[in-house]
Amino acid sequence: MELQLKGGGPPVVPTNTVYSTVQQQDYSASVWLRRKEKKLEHSQQKCIVIFALVCCFAVLVALIFSAVDVWGEDEDGITEENCNKNCRIVLVENIPEDVTFSENGTAHLPLSVGLHGLLEMAFRSVEIVSPQWNLNSSVYDSSSQKSAGQGWALLQRLQGLKKKGISLKIASGMIDSAELKGLSRYSEVHYINMTALTKGFLHSSFWVVDRKHIYIGSATMDWRSLSTMKELGVIVYNCSCLALDLHRVFNLYWQLQYKDFIPSMWSKRLSALWNKEENLPLLFNNTKSDVFVSSSPDVFCPKDRTVDLDAISYVIQTAKRFIYISITDYLPLTIRKAHRYWSRIDGMLREALILRNIKVRLLISCREETHPLTFNFVWSMKTLCMELANCSMEAKFFNSRELRDGTLQGINHNRFMVTDSAVYIGNFDWVGNEFTFNAGAGMVISQAEGVGVRNSTLVEQVRVTFERDWYSRHTKNLQANKIPVCNKHQLNQMAHLKITTEPTESSRSEETPNGSL
Repeated sequence: MELQLKGGGPPVVPTNTVYSTVQQQDYSASVWLRRKEKKLEHSQQKCIVIFALVCCFAVLVALIFSAVDVWGEDEDGITEENCNKNCRIVLVENIPEDVTFSENGTAHLPLSVGLHGLLEMAFRSVEIVSPQWNLNSSVYDSSSQKSAGQGWALLQRLQGLKKKGISLKIASGMIDSAELKGLSRYSEVHYINMTALTKGFLHSSFWVVDRKHIYIGSATMDWRSLSTMKELGVIVYNCSCLALDLHRVFNLYWQLQYKDFIPSMWSKRLSALWNKEENLPLLFNNTKSDVFVSSSPDVFCPKDRTVDLDAISYVIQTAKRFIYISITDYLPLTIRKAHRYWSRIDGMLREALILRNIKVRLLISCREETHPLTFNFVWSMKTLCMELANCSMEAKFFNSRELRDGTLQGINHNRFMVTDSAVYIGNFDWVGNEFTFNAGAGMVISQAEGVGVRNSTLVEQVRVTFERDWYSRHTKNLQANKIPVCNKHQLNQMAHLKITTEPTESSRSEETPNGSL
């Protein structure tokens, strides 16, 4: 309500009206500010969402480009469709001079001859993975120079490849190897930091030549593998299908140089071409065969690659009559800070013995490094068959000879398994740590039993080789309460243990009638 003042002045507006008007204006301003703040808040939220999406995209791109070999290395136009599947395969062995067999004992192509033959056939490339590089050892004495000469000769051949225009690529975990540093002048060497990747070691041992020929087996690039160690492997000729798949394992190692983490994704070019579900059908020496390559550890297995443990399981499960195993070490434990029972292989063998009545033979090396618990585990398995019919488990230890300088001659360094229908050749000792932390490769070859004439198939040849070693004078049977003495060092340890544990007269008088605990 407006008031009219005398004298005709302007009307007077009541105070409460003015206050309400100002209050209304303040309210309008606050509403406007609130709307402004909400719009600003919405804008900020949109910016955050957009920023998050951009970050996710950037991380995805980084992951893609951090993955090894994004585009893959050129494979010379070789594919699983056009590769060669008609191949020749031979067993290669190194037999030390003082390891002798009967006159009718089986003999195979010497390892050194086979490796030199591969280098002679090389035209474009040689790719090698080895856990050891000590071909030109400087620690052997004059009495060993003849033996070490084989390693020196192979090293000279490798160094001479560059002059012929042949590419030599080496993948190794031996970062401090003096021999590899010298060899790097003639080759490309990629070092793999296995300590950072898996806290393990690179134990793979194979060759790929011209993406056509391969070698895989127990031997390393150490002069002893060509002289004083007993080794076994296979060389496969003109087999680009198999070579292509093994090359992919090499290429995985090759691309891991400078990396301290396992890539979250692998290139398609590193995926396995064949595996235990889908074997590679080949002709080996005109015999139908099914083959696949395996690898370890599982974090080194891209899509479709079979893990070594699954490959071993495959061979054990497909056995119908027998399983023969020749191995350097057998120990179902993982040994780090604490010892833990590792049942994967041990359980498979016990199941084959008890549930399927498969005959099992274990031929294990007897050497200074043999873990004392090896005898306990093997004897434990043997006792399963004591009161059971149709249950057969036997174990022997291949004994090496100690030389004057304390080194061992003739160590059985084999790593293979043969059954009535398949062969597994790998790079590992059968110890829990090997399959859990270390990198290795293997190959499974399956052939129908009874195909062709006697000893014509690879499976039959490996079986005969195992039996030659099994019945040789170099083996010792596993006996109850008697641990095989592998060398003087172990003998001294056992004598010391016997002296320290021999009860005294006073202790005998304190024993209970049931004997001491």
